[in-house]
Amino acid sequence: MSFFQQLHNATESERNALISTEMIQRSLKGDVSIDDYVSFLSQAYHHVKHTVPLLMAVGSRLPESREWLRTAVAEYIEEEIGHQEWVLNDIAACGYDKEAVRLSKPNFATELMVAYAYDLVSRVNPVGFFGMVLVLEGTSVAMADNAASTLKDALGLSERAFSYLRSHGSLDQDHIKFLEKLMDQFESPEDQELIIHTAKSFYHLYRGVFESIATPPVQQEFPHAIAG
Repeated sequence: MSFFQQLHNATESERNALISTEMIQRSLKGDVSIDDYVSFLSQAYHHVKHTVPLLMAVGSRLPESREWLRTAVAEYIEEEIGHQEWVLNDIAACGYDKEAVRLSKPNFATELMVAYAYDLVSRVNPVGFFGMVLVLEGTSVAMADNAASTLKDALGLSERAFSYLRSHGSLDQDHIKFLEKLMDQFESPEDQELIIHTAKSFYHLYRGVFESIATPPVQQEFPHAIAG
């Protein structure tokens, strides 16, 4: 059995726990408000903007013996640059002030997930960061397109409000294939154990992000853009 399949199997319960969260289940049914959707996008902005800096930190901490992995990280960086701006543009397409979101503070759950990622890369082992990649990419590919289509119909928003979800849906299948090929190059039991551990941890942390979205209406913090 390939390591990627082992990783998938080992994290099944954590993945199911994430998918079962109320916000995700409601989103898949279209039972959310625009406030809910913008709240999700706001938290997405606050972790997506760290993807490239984290990847750069990973690459800088890899030894010469792992040049194959550094090359893969460089390729992934190129793919991820600017995605946080897509999130902000989606927020603007919903009629909200994207600059207010840019200047806002993340929910604690989001801040905690990002802090864990930085600590993992700088203090533990940069290889563990790929547990986060598995969680964010895998969850998006599995559900993003369905959620986008359902929310578009339910909320009456234009397609312009879903560039982030669409880009991480079925169109992002190549990223999963890339990740699968990359994971299968990790042959060390220590590396494999670490990636499984961090994937489980990031599933738990990402679940906390979704649970934190069930907060007071986001428009109280992020006003709608002024028309005109």
